[in-house]
Amino acid sequence: MVTKEPRTTSKDIKGELQGQGTSVSDRTIRHCLSQSGLDGRRPRRTPLLKTNHKKARLEFAKLHVDKPQSFWENVLWTDQTKLELFGKAHQLYVHRRNNEAYQEKSTVPIVKHGGGSVMFWGCFAASGTGCLESVQGTMKSHDYHGILDRNVLPSVRKLSLSCRSWVLQQDNDPKHTTKNSKEWLRGKVWSILKWPSMSPDLNPIEHLWKELKHAVWRRNPSNLRQLEQSAHEEWTRIPAERCRSLIDSYRNHLIAVIASKGCATKY
Repeated sequence: MVTKEPRTTSKDIKGELQGQGTSVSDRTIRHCLSQSGLDGRRPRRTPLLKTNHKKARLEFAKLHVDKPQSFWENVLWTDQTKLELFGKAHQLYVHRRNNEAYQEKSTVPIVKHGGGSVMFWGCFAASGTGCLESVQGTMKSHDYHGILDRNVLPSVRKLSLSCRSWVLQQDNDPKHTTKNSKEWLRGKVWSILKWPSMSPDLNPIEHLWKELKHAVWRRNPSNLRQLEQSAHEEWTRIPAERCRSLIDSYRNHLIAVIASKGCATKY
């Protein structure tokens, strides 16, 4: 019952059993499920993939799974992310005694409306992290062009990517795919990696974003200026070895997409 429909609750099972003339407590049901390795867990959040998304993801994976490692080493991976101030206390843990819950060292300060956030654009490659730029206001197509102008080639040079064969990766955000943006990119004569929509699990920078956010939150910034400064400092501290390991294992992402027939993966 549970293996076919994971959202089934212990109360659902109890009601089903009672209908069959068997009386079992919720606690016993939960214990039996746990003994079978079926503990209650929060479901993982994944993009809502439609049939066309799965097809495009599968095609991308099959097309690139046998690319040589040198190809991936010359990809400049890019993305945007948002860092919130005081917004992620539920993701942090502290070790304390029962009577220390409200000691200052065991609490996380919050404000009524979350304290705001800062959007960042960043990039990396196998050889390390590239530029990171904070985004002011709502980003539009021309703002995105400016970010690429200021950061892409400096990052390519910093990371020693091949001047002849480096490739720019970007997702299919509307700002990236407007007619104006496509024409602007054609004028740059950059090689662009054709990307399947709804595929954050195929972009290894997502792992760096997660690590960056945790590093910034550990510093407990009290205002947006500190948040922004902390993000830039922590971005430069990400080891080149970490970036290298993400790219060295990238083929596993593609294999996982193929195995899942285009569905979401653990990455």
